[in-house]
Order: sequence, then C-alpha cells, then structure tokens
Amino acid sequence: MDYFEKLNENPYEDLKWNIPERKQGIVNIIGGNKGHFRTEVKVAEFLAEAYPVQEVRLILPDSLKGELPAMPNFYFLPSVESGSFAESQELINTFEAGDFNLVIGDLSRSSVTGRAIASAVKSSEKMTIVTRDSVDLLSENSPDKWLMNENVVIMASVAQLTKLLRAVYYPKMLLMSASLVQVAEVLHKFTLSYPVGIVTLHNDQVLVAHSGNVKAVELTKTGYSAMEFWNGEIVGKIVGMNLYNPSNFVGATVGAVLG
Repeated sequence: MDYFEKLNENPYEDLKWNIPERKQGIVNIIGGNKGHFRTEVKVAEFLAEAYPVQEVRLILPDSLKGELPAMPNFYFLPSVESGSFAESQELINTFEAGDFNLVIGDLSRSSVTGRAIASAVKSSEKMTIVTRDSVDLLSENSPDKWLMNENVVIMASVAQLTKLLRAVYYPKMLLMSASLVQVAEVLHKFTLSYPVGIVTLHNDQVLVAHSGNVKAVELTKTGYSAMEFWNGEIVGKIVGMNLYNPSNFVGATVGAVLG
C-alpha cells in the first residue's frame, strides 16, 4: 500500500515558512441561517487572529440582517423564506470574489438553498472547503457534477462520506466498522475517480486524501478531541495553511492538523 502512510511527525514543517508576514488573501466564510451564525463568526475571528489574512468576509443570508450589527466584513445575500441562501448571481459572484471559500454550514434544508450552493461550488475556480451540514445538503444536489471540480475539498464524517458515495452510486462503500486500512483503500480509489480532497476522522485517526494518496495522523497528536475536531477551529487552520500553500493540499492540511 504505497499510497497510504501513517505519520508520527510533521514532514511538512517547512510549509509554515510560506505564511507571509504582511496580510494578504481574502477568505469567504459562507453559511448561516435565520438564528444560526455563531460558528461562522467564531471561525472568522479565529482566522483573523491566527493567520495574516487581509480580509475574512462573512457571507450570510439577509434573513440575519436584523440579528447582526452592520460590520464592514459582513455581506448579506438574498435568502429564501426558511432563512438560508436563495439562488442568486450574487452568490455565484461571491465565490469568485475572494481567494478561498469555506462553506461552513448551518444551512437550511431548503431544496433551493441546496441547488444554490451546489451550483456555486460546481463552478468555483477558487479552492472551496465544504464541511458540517453543507456536506449533507450538497450530497442531495447533483454531487456527480460538483465532485468533478478539482478545487473542492470535503471535510466530513465517515457517515457523511458514506451518504455521498451512495449518492453517486460509487461501487465501494465506507462502513463505520471498517478498519483504518479499508477506509484508506476506499479514499484512495475515490480520489482517483474524483479530483477532490478529503479530510475525515476514523478510529481516532485523521485521514487526508487527494489524488489517490492517503495520510493518517493520530488524533491525540492534534491536541483536539473527537468532538472538538468538528467545532470549526481545525478547518480554520486548514484554510489558513492552504491559502498560503495552494499547490500542496496534502502537506498543508497535514501541517494544519499537526500544527
């Protein structure tokens, strides 16, 4: 299994030198629903403090306008009645207006919102990470199309990945009971079939996969618990490292997880 490697230390430590001293780069954090926006704000604050990002833009549905103060980095886009994003040209344009997109979730189950986000992700030419409940919503909206975008990264649980693989009728299945090696084999084959990157957690191992290569890092080496792995901070680190190392997804992501 030359495509699979368990790492005990960070072989990509030198990538930290690519983080600039002066602020640069624009990151869009996309998500939120009427009454739900705390994770979006929390991740935006973390990114702004931990990395020299020139601007972290919070892209929110306009149903939240009355619940949040007017701030220069808050951008409100058209929403549906249920409170999340509507289909709009503004949403498509937003994905291209920055350097990096993070679809963080807290989206409504609206079919309109699903189509809107799927369309924007499918056409985006900027690196785009989808995570939390946005993965579930996108699995129901033309996954065979947006999975062909080489700029997409999926950070999801094994259960969410199982649902996604079923949605595209992928012949190999992921099981919660599968061994680490079995999961790595499926990720290896899946990322050869689709040009996306994947980050997941299985048997207390963080798995990073891209272009058929799979790296595993023990969760204990990250400083996070299984619950904390999904609270938004790690994905913020992954955004920061990949923003400044755009041509080395696996190395930047492993470095973020271990850093």
